[in-house]
Amino acid sequence: MKRLMLLGASGSIGTQTIDVVLQHPQDFVLVGISVGHRIDVLKQILSKVQVKYVCVAEKQDRQVLEAQYPDITFYDGDEGLLALAKKDEYDLLVNALVGFVGFLPTLHAIESGHSIALANKETLVVGGELIKKAIQKHHVSLYPIDSEHSAIFQALQGNKNYQIKRLIITASGGSFRKLSRDDLKDVTVSQALAHPNWTMGAKITIDSADMMNKGFEVIEAHYLFDIDYDDIDVVMHPESVVHSMVEYVDHSIIAQLGAPDMRVPIQYALTWPDRYPLHLEKPLDLTQLSGLHFDKPDTDRFPLLALAYKAGKKGGNLPAVMNAANEVANAAFREEKIPFLMIEDIVISAVNSVGYQPIETVQDLIDANEYGRKFALQQIEGVNE
Repeated sequence: MKRLMLLGASGSIGTQTIDVVLQHPQDFVLVGISVGHRIDVLKQILSKVQVKYVCVAEKQDRQVLEAQYPDITFYDGDEGLLALAKKDEYDLLVNALVGFVGFLPTLHAIESGHSIALANKETLVVGGELIKKAIQKHHVSLYPIDSEHSAIFQALQGNKNYQIKRLIITASGGSFRKLSRDDLKDVTVSQALAHPNWTMGAKITIDSADMMNKGFEVIEAHYLFDIDYDDIDVVMHPESVVHSMVEYVDHSIIAQLGAPDMRVPIQYALTWPDRYPLHLEKPLDLTQLSGLHFDKPDTDRFPLLALAYKAGKKGGNLPAVMNAANEVANAAFREEKIPFLMIEDIVISAVNSVGYQPIETVQDLIDANEYGRKFALQQIEGVNE
């Protein structure tokens, strides 16, 4: 029985993780969960599973819930997330949080001797060097949940890193893959959230539409698989059937294919090196495919992808500044405070405005995050004055 601590239980990855757990009650048990502000979803979860610990965002919600669920120990806020991460009563932390908030719980879980199943890509984007050092020091494992990185992880099984020629990360192109730059000027939030293939949370869906998400995945792949940026390529693949590929030195390419259902990579992260049965509503049927298409990404069309390569290669504080500015700009677009194309303007300007600084401590990372957030907020306030 593998004991899980699930952070971000009310989001898309979190709810699908719970579905996987419920499909295998003899193999997994949830020790604790966090849900943020979505108390209605928390109550739905608690009607299905028993947990010992729960963290919510607000103190007042915690106080009400403590009276309603006296058998559960409740925590609140960022300190509550860290308290769950530091517990010694679980085997694997599933981090499905969104944004920079996911970094410290990951780090504290590693320092407490726990392995990680990671969906919070910002953990590696902003602090990959610190996470790598912590993993090596504490001898724990990091299992990818992102579909692209899970595909690479699966394609690497039985092979060696020195045999790799390149990693090939596929990209659907998001909600606006068929639109020109001129078309993008007036797109709406509802249009941006209508991803043609995947069902994801709002923030990551917007990141997919402007390819910031794919840029994050390049940086994440660099740290997950210890591969140079020059050996990580992105290809456009609108069908989202091939989730990613590995090309080896003999030019053999191994790919992982499947339906666009996140429960597949979630379960593999939980069960590796084994594979368990999994019920899917629509598993992949190759006979129903009309074709598979691949193309090179246009970095003029998607400048945030090019920016991610630049920031990743230079390293230091640049990825953290990029991520922070993007978090703020992404949220501002969803709140209809700025137009879609201004997201990239803000993020690119934030990275270009900051001087390079190495990331040697957690405080360095916090400072870089704060700079990126403040820069983006100032840009947005200027638009709305």
